Amino acid sequence: MALSLQELDRVIEMAWEDRTPLEAIAHQFQLSEKDVIKLMRAHLIEQSFKRWRKRVIRGKRQKHL
Repeated sequence: MALSLQELDRVIEMAWEDRTPLEAIAHQFQLSEKDVIKLMRAHLIEQSFKRWRKRVIRGKRQKHL
């Protein structure tokens, strides 16, 4: 699925939000968790991606329903 620039920005914003579950992104944009990880890796600088991954792993209960 090709995302518009606005959709891409929204996915990144939702992924950074601590309380937005990855299932909400999957439902709204038809992206799996692996797709979100690939998207974030491609569109964030390396240090920001690493920081995001640590937050997701640390707060896994919040990022999943």
